[in-house]
Amino acid sequence: MALQIDIPAIVANWKALAQQAPGARAAAVVKADAYGLGAARVVPALYQAGARDFFVALAAEGRAIRPLLPDDARINVLSGHMEGEDLAGLVPVLNSAEQFFRDRTMRPGQPFAIQLDSGMNRLGMEAAEWAGLRDEALAAGPDFIMSHLACADEPDHPANAAQLAAFRAMTEGCEVPLSLAATGGILLGPDYHFDLVRPGVGLYGGLPFADARQVVRLSLPVIQLRVVQAGEFVGYGATWTAEAPRRIATVAAGYADGILRALSSSGASLYAGGVACPIVGRVSMDLITADVTALETVPAMLELICPEQPIDAVADFAGTIGYEVLTSLGGRYKRTYL
Repeated sequence: MALQIDIPAIVANWKALAQQAPGARAAAVVKADAYGLGAARVVPALYQAGARDFFVALAAEGRAIRPLLPDDARINVLSGHMEGEDLAGLVPVLNSAEQFFRDRTMRPGQPFAIQLDSGMNRLGMEAAEWAGLRDEALAAGPDFIMSHLACADEPDHPANAAQLAAFRAMTEGCEVPLSLAATGGILLGPDYHFDLVRPGVGLYGGLPFADARQVVRLSLPVIQLRVVQAGEFVGYGATWTAEAPRRIATVAAGYADGILRALSSSGASLYAGGVACPIVGRVSMDLITADVTALETVPAMLELICPEQPIDAVADFAGTIGYEVLTSLGGRYKRTYL
């Protein structure tokens, strides 16, 4: 099993998204081990390219990458100041009054940021909570104030304009850098860019950044070939039966490797030299079966993620999103970095 990760493509995607928001500073979202692709390799490359602001979900993720970065890099923790967490060298993004007072009591004088809830109802202070805390928080000098868009991947969704208006209203008069846009928000245009943009999935080749360079190539080794006769079935549950003699390849990968079981007989394929080999039967824990009848010669490896079937195409077949495909990739792959 071979997972090829194109670091120059990630850097190129970061630069392309940064260029879409020339008036803003471009951060890089590297949570979940850089979306499953290896923060230890991705983070230093993005720093070398010019990124100085990094976002992670948890303090533990921040601590893991802190030794990889010089002191001028800022690592922002989106979960904020959770009780008992070590935040040395990190910047918590405080999501509530409770977190604010905990942080200011335990870390006086240390850097922090604020997240406001502009309508997503997930993380951040709502308008009333912020109004009661605003003067004290601003006096303490946050690094920036941010919010997060719920529907940025749908440009015409009315929630985008509503959240933009709410964020502007909550931050009016704040002499602090502001941040609203992740990948989708960057693509919505300058009104959403403010001072700091936070590209995430677009760095790794995912939608909604349709112009992204592809980052991931996933190749799976063929273990065995067989001819299945008409009327014979393949895989658990006998969910697929051959209507005519077919040549079937069994490859060494499955849902233990993050290849979602929902890909079973979904229309997804494995590829060889641009030729589609439909996945047939169920994806099991360690094995996938594909119809390779169309191939004159079956190679040693078949590809699941490739130019013909990028991450979001795989996600569509599985009924999910590219984020889940990326972050599900397991630890058994031999990873090669370009």
